[in-house]
Amino acid sequence: MVKRMLHFPLLFTLLLVSFFCLPEKLSAGESSTYDFSWLDQDKEVYVLQNRKFRKRGKVFLHVGGGMTTSGSFVDAYAAQVRATHFFMEDWGMEFLYAKTESTENSSAKSVRNNGGGSGSVPFRRMVNSYMGGMVIWSPFYAKVNTFNKIVYLDWLLGVGLAKLEETNNREELIGTLNPQFQTESHTALIWGTGLKFFINRSFDVRMDLTVMHYQAQKAISTATSSDKTFYANYDLSLALGYSF
Repeated sequence: MVKRMLHFPLLFTLLLVSFFCLPEKLSAGESSTYDFSWLDQDKEVYVLQNRKFRKRGKVFLHVGGGMTTSGSFVDAYAAQVRATHFFMEDWGMEFLYAKTESTENSSAKSVRNNGGGSGSVPFRRMVNSYMGGMVIWSPFYAKVNTFNKIVYLDWLLGVGLAKLEETNNREELIGTLNPQFQTESHTALIWGTGLKFFINRSFDVRMDLTVMHYQAQKAISTATSSDKTFYANYDLSLALGYSF
């Protein structure tokens, strides 16, 4: 045990000597390469790369579709259009519009027909559409070697404001005679994150998670118009993009 403890100071000393005696091996610029010939005569390791696909001054148009992953009683699918302009390499503005088709799912039907009895009323908000704008920040980039093919990608983050339109069955919940579905509009905080995979300098494939938080009347029969709470809508999407 004592011998093992004596080995630690010696190993630490050797590491310090290696660090200070080999500075040219341990520092490099953005386009530098390390030559590890002293480790492996056949290898040259690239530690950092420049961006291959630049975004500054370009406009990207994306068209695609996806599905809503929030809402216990709703199955929803959306078509999305995005236009993004990068005024700097890492910063841009994005405008998006989505049209959603929603239906009650099997969970809602089970609640309505609970055990063959009268059942209960499942409250749901079905998003019809939304549009908004976000500030986009994209400082992260990478490349992946997949099946001997290099795939270049960017990671995007965004936040902004949106207008959301939804349809709910509140009148059905409170027991109104001849209830009608109610359509409401809300201002929402919108944020998202996405990965953009470059096919070439003109085309790319983009995967996104888009989230909206908005305030609306509570889903209880005794709630007044001032009794509000926050709701969230989560969309996963896949789109094909073209740059101008």
